[in-house]
Amino acid sequence: MSTTESAVSNAGADLAREIEALGARLAAVRQRIGRVIFGQAEVIDQALITLLAGGHALLIGVPGLAKTRLVETLGTVLDLDDKRVQCTPDLMPADIIGSEVLEETENGRRSFRFIPGPVFCQLLMADEINRASPRTQSALLQAMQEGRVSVAGQYHPLPRPFHVLATQNPLEQEGTYPLPEAQLDRFLLQIDVGYPDLEAERRMLIATTGIAEEAAAPVLNAAELLAAQRLVRRVPVGDSVVEAILTLVRSGRPDSSADAAQKHIAWGPGPRASQALMLAARARALLDGRLAPSVDDVLALAHPVLRHRMALTFAARADGVGMAQVIDRLLDPLR
Repeated sequence: MSTTESAVSNAGADLAREIEALGARLAAVRQRIGRVIFGQAEVIDQALITLLAGGHALLIGVPGLAKTRLVETLGTVLDLDDKRVQCTPDLMPADIIGSEVLEETENGRRSFRFIPGPVFCQLLMADEINRASPRTQSALLQAMQEGRVSVAGQYHPLPRPFHVLATQNPLEQEGTYPLPEAQLDRFLLQIDVGYPDLEAERRMLIATTGIAEEAAAPVLNAAELLAAQRLVRRVPVGDSVVEAILTLVRSGRPDSSADAAQKHIAWGPGPRASQALMLAARARALLDGRLAPSVDDVLALAHPVLRHRMALTFAARADGVGMAQVIDRLLDPLR
């Protein structure tokens, strides 16, 4: 074996050991969160995939499904500085990003001082984000996309890591401001939070209505999460997975040759969807301690990656066709 081949082999072995070690740590993270959040294993996994991929997530579900508690638990288990903002129509951009105040010293000298807002944290929960005004949503968009905010012409970098987990109530849409497509595209995943099954709800009732409740405890820290995010980008991806991602995303565009797309999709996912699916597939493999993602990861993540990056035509809505049905049809050739 040549020196180059030996170096490549050693590098591959080191990467495998790192993935296996992190997979064991992430299993402990899953277990710890599962002691607090009941019956939402898939939601927990998708939230962790979002953080491992370095992205943001939009959690959609009716009230009372532990969306807020999930974000709080993630902050504790991952030892992140987390904050919560309750979005309302009168919430101003300065209420999120901060503002400058004029101060006067004892000798009469005046100067402006920047007071950071709640966005200066590592894990921000934007509760009912669609109730915030478009102006406030745009301010949050800059923070999500650039990792910094601009106040009075000055840029202020946000802490790293920085993640936004926003919630949205699918009910009571009166008085809301639907998120624009540009902002929806910034969310790596749209996580639909459903009801727990019977057994999980039974365990939740017993565990949460007694004298003492299970409390979350740190398992990882911010530095380890950043290292995990770097490791995600080193996970190798096979040609079959790359082709599956490209085939799926491109078939979801109205100008594709797929008949279903032509008939039911008004506009489809752009290249950012391909990037999101690639990163999420790598993160899912890492979460399971696997050395590389497979086409099964693409199939499992297609719905949360694509459903907020596509729009149905009027004909599809008139025919009673939902987004889930359209995505399932696009997945058929990959199964």
